[in-house]
Amino acid sequence: MREVELWQRLTEVLPDGYAPSWADQVVLEDVGSRTVREALAAGVPCKRIWRAVWKQLELPETLR
Repeated sequence: MREVELWQRLTEVLPDGYAPSWADQVVLEDVGSRTVREALAAGVPCKRIWRAVWKQLELPETLR
């Protein structure tokens, strides 16, 4: 998964305009207790970040 796809998915599952602030504020344990942006900056693979987002938001299996 590329970063652009990660952002597209975040935009699809979060309310309008909420993805950027959510990515800055919500800490995801599965990526080392980092936010999405911190995880990206640390070089965490986008697929791993998405899985952490998927788990945090309790999204359906079809979106995994």
